[in-house]
Amino acid sequence: MKKFHPFLLSALTGLLLYAAWPESPLTPLIFIAFVPLLWLDRQGIRRIKFFGWTYLSMLIWNIGATWWVWNSTGPGACGAILANSLLMCIPWMLFHWVHKRMGHAFGYSALIVFWLSFEYFHLSNWGLSWPWLTIGNVFASHPGWVQWYEYTGVSGGGLWIWLLNILFFLLLWDFVQHKRLGRRKALIAALLLIIPLVGSRILTPPSPDQDYASGKTLATDKGPTSDIVIVQPNIDPYEKIQTGTFDAQLQKLIRLSDSATDSSTTLVIWPETALENGGFDEDHLKDNYFLNPLWDFLRRHPRINLLTGIDSYRFFNDKHSPTAFQIPQSNRYAETYNAAAILDSGGLVRIYHKTMLVPGVETLPPFLHFLDSWFEKFGGSTGSYTGQPNRIALTTTDNLYHIAPAVCYESIYGEFMSRYVRNGADLIAIITNDGWWGNTPGHRQHRDYARLRAIETRRWIIRSANTGISCVIDPAGDILQSLPWDQQGTITTHVPPQQEMTFYVRFGDLISKIAILLTVLLFAWHVITIIKTQNSRG
Repeated sequence: MKKFHPFLLSALTGLLLYAAWPESPLTPLIFIAFVPLLWLDRQGIRRIKFFGWTYLSMLIWNIGATWWVWNSTGPGACGAILANSLLMCIPWMLFHWVHKRMGHAFGYSALIVFWLSFEYFHLSNWGLSWPWLTIGNVFASHPGWVQWYEYTGVSGGGLWIWLLNILFFLLLWDFVQHKRLGRRKALIAALLLIIPLVGSRILTPPSPDQDYASGKTLATDKGPTSDIVIVQPNIDPYEKIQTGTFDAQLQKLIRLSDSATDSSTTLVIWPETALENGGFDEDHLKDNYFLNPLWDFLRRHPRINLLTGIDSYRFFNDKHSPTAFQIPQSNRYAETYNAAAILDSGGLVRIYHKTMLVPGVETLPPFLHFLDSWFEKFGGSTGSYTGQPNRIALTTTDNLYHIAPAVCYESIYGEFMSRYVRNGADLIAIITNDGWWGNTPGHRQHRDYARLRAIETRRWIIRSANTGISCVIDPAGDILQSLPWDQQGTITTHVPPQQEMTFYVRFGDLISKIAILLTVLLFAWHVITIIKTQNSRG
C-alpha cells in the first residue's frame, strides 16, 4: 500500500477547502478537497491520531476562510475558529468508527449522512450556531451552477460535493494502489458532475424585463410596483456607537433618503441598527426627542414606509421571557432587541426582533455562563438580546410588499428564511452592518450567500449594508444593482413581489431531514446489534 505522510494529507485537505471558498476563482477544487483526508482514513490510523489530523484540516479551512472575524473581535475569532473546527470533527470521527466496523460502502454512505446531519443541526438556533462554512455555500459566487437549490437548498450542494469527492477518491485509490482505472466509476463521476450543471441551466428563470434596467416601473399582478430606495450611509461602525454622534448619523440618513425620494417612492431601506442611541423604547418612539427629525422626514413623504434597523427595548411588569432582566432597584423587567421596524408618519407599523443571534456578541448560551467574566472582559455579551419564535412577514401599509426581514447574518440560514416565504413573504430585505470586518472577503461572502437565498425562494432581495455592499438581487441570484464598499449612496429600484412557492419553501430541507433519519436508524440498529450480541453470549 502506498502511504503518504499524515501531515501532507491533512494540510492538503484544509488548503483545498480554503482555496475553493468564495471569493476564490478555484471553486471546482471543492470536488476533490476531501480526497486527501479520505486517503488518510484508508491508510489505517489510530483513532486519536486521525482526530488530530482531521482537526488540523478543519482548522486550516476555518482560519483561511473566516480569519476576517478577527477585525471585529480577536478573542471571538479565536473562539469561533477553534470551536467550529472541533465541531466539524464530529462527523469525521463517527465515520472513522463506522468505516472500521462496517466496511467501505457503509462507511462512506455514513460519512455523507453524518456530515449533512451535523450541518443541519449547526443551522439550528442551538446557542453556538456558526454555519458560515456550510459546504453548499461554496457555490455562492456561481449561482448559475446551482439553480436546482430551489428544490434542495444548500444541502443538495453538500450532497453533490460529497458524492463526487468519494467517487474521485475511489478512482484515485484504484489507480494508485491497483494500477487500474474504473471506467464505470469514471462515467458515473462525469455524469454526476455534468448533469447538475445542465439541469441548473434549464432551471434558470428568464432574465428580468428589460424595462428594469431602463428604470421603468415593472407591472405585476398587483399593479405597477413603486420605487424602493436602498440607503448605504457608510458610517464607521466604531464611530457609530460613540456617544453624541447619533444626530449627525440620522441627518446623514435623512439627507441621502431625501436625495433619492420622489412621488413614486413608497419604501426606503436603512441598514442594521441605523437607529442606535443607547436603545429606543418601542412603546414610545413618537415621544423620543432624538427621533423628531425622522418623523419630520416621514411627514414630508406620507406615502413612504421606512424599513430600518433599530436597537430597541421594552418594559414588562414580570419576567416576560428567559432573556428578560430585572431593572436595578425596580420590580420591572426589560428585554432588549436588535430589531427591524417599519415606520411611517404615524409611528411604528410593524417590528421584528432578530432571532439568530451572534454567539458571544449578542447572546451567550446557558451552558457557557461560567465564562461570563471572560466574555465581559473582551467586550462580549453575558446577557442576551431577545428574539421572536415566529417568522411573520412585515407588511407595508399599502399592502404591496410582505417583507421577510433578515438582520445581520440571518440571511445565511436558508430554511429559516424560507419559513417567511411559506408564511406569505413576497420580498426579502437584508439589513446589515458588515463594517466591523473591514474590506475583507467576509462582507463579500455575506453578500454572495444572499444569492443562494434568492434561488431557494425565487424572491427578489434588497440589501442595505451600512458600509457596503448594498445591492439588488433577482430570483436567479444575479446582482443587478450594487453600491461599492466604503462609499455612501443610494439605489433606486423597482422590484415586483413574487407569489409562487418553490419546492424548497413548501417542504423545507428534505435532504438533511432524511440524513438525520438515517443517522438515527444507524445508531438504533447498532444498539440493537449490541443488545442481541450480549443476549446471545448470555
